[in-house]
Amino acid sequence: MTLWGRETSANVQKVRWALAEIGQDYEHIPLGGKYGGTRTPEYLALNPNGLVPTLRDGDLVLWESHAIVRYLAARYSPGRLWPDDPVARADCDRWTDWTATTFQPAWIDLFWRFYRTAPEQRDESAIAKGVAATGSCLGIMNGQLKRTRFLAGDHLTYADIVAGTAMYRLTTMDLDMALPDNVARWHGELRARAPYRLGVEVDYSELAGRSSA
Repeated sequence: MTLWGRETSANVQKVRWALAEIGQDYEHIPLGGKYGGTRTPEYLALNPNGLVPTLRDGDLVLWESHAIVRYLAARYSPGRLWPDDPVARADCDRWTDWTATTFQPAWIDLFWRFYRTAPEQRDESAIAKGVAATGSCLGIMNGQLKRTRFLAGDHLTYADIVAGTAMYRLTTMDLDMALPDNVARWHGELRARAPYRLGVEVDYSELAGRSSA
């Protein structure tokens, strides 16, 4: 198994966390960002988007981080990261798709406008809007996590992996925005897991003030 992508990519971190959860050995090829290499003919043959991550498992080549995490959970962690019950799995898909369409666009925009923009160039109004949008998402998650230990029930699933990766940056980029109580409790449970620390808690300071990918 081979994974292409830089460790400081949040989308790559989702895959690294999932791989650590299932205990899968793999070759990691740093790519993108300071490493370059995403526009070579060889890489574009694997991923025509020229983005990271890309995973190869035998003859299968996958891109799109959520598709990769779902695949790893289904193939290597049935009954655990991948629920056997279709109803429970639908709940996981709901949170996974919501993360892709609603939560990640909000927090990534905020991350770029705040952390990846030099202080003297920041648009405070845009940052305030990003804080509000991200805070609204956290409020939705908080309501769910008041009822359940993890996003889709009482044990970790792929839904937590795709959504939980964001918590590290939201709590470490020196932005004045506290996590709601239930989200903070959930984040604490994620941090207690060695795979989370290995895959997600990566120094990303090289991205500070860097306005290009």
